[in-house]
Amino acid sequence: MTVAGGDTGRADERAVVRVLVDAHGETYAHEAGIALRNTPQPLYRLLVLAHLLSARIRGSVAVATARALHEAGLRDPRRMAAADWQERVDALGRGGYRRYDERTATQLGEAAELLLDRWGGDLRRLRAEADGDVDELRCLLQEFPGVGPSGAAIFLREAQSVWPEAAPLVDAKALQGARRLGLPEDPDRLLGLAGRTEPAVLSSALVRAALDKRVAEDTLRRAESR
Repeated sequence: MTVAGGDTGRADERAVVRVLVDAHGETYAHEAGIALRNTPQPLYRLLVLAHLLSARIRGSVAVATARALHEAGLRDPRRMAAADWQERVDALGRGGYRRYDERTATQLGEAAELLLDRWGGDLRRLRAEADGDVDELRCLLQEFPGVGPSGAAIFLREAQSVWPEAAPLVDAKALQGARRLGLPEDPDRLLGLAGRTEPAVLSSALVRAALDKRVAEDTLRRAESR
């Protein structure tokens, strides 16, 4: 086994992927307490989570903030839009999202209003508008204030388990994690190494390795001891 960034043999690559998925394969939606289904509320909560994760802030803070918004009752676009700005700011602060709380509170309100006005509060209607075109899905998601290319990528990476047209998706951030682990930076090869692991789970694990050097180091150490 070589250090992160070096070449590994095929058997070692499989071991690295297996250890990574076993130890760090929790999706961000699951960590945030979202039981992801193709129904309006979980999809909306995922959109909010993707918005929060796309900022320059620790993933753990974004996840905690998504939970705080849910606990404050801001779990669907109607309630989010109806809440006053200070209520949203306070919920963001309780989650630790203080650096961007005021701007994000405004964006969440505007995004909720857009979702209600254009798609009746149901992201499945946005999906229907895209008609199976993943590039169009990305474009439509980026119409929400605060959801740029990174936020759209995060949403689709997590949603691919319930929106099959987006699967299999191993995006650029996940490939950064593969590079750090010395794994092939080719989505098809990574999916092959992962076997029956769901692409959303594989991608989340790779993203965690991209964002946290300790995840990569821990994974390589465990794989080496096998």
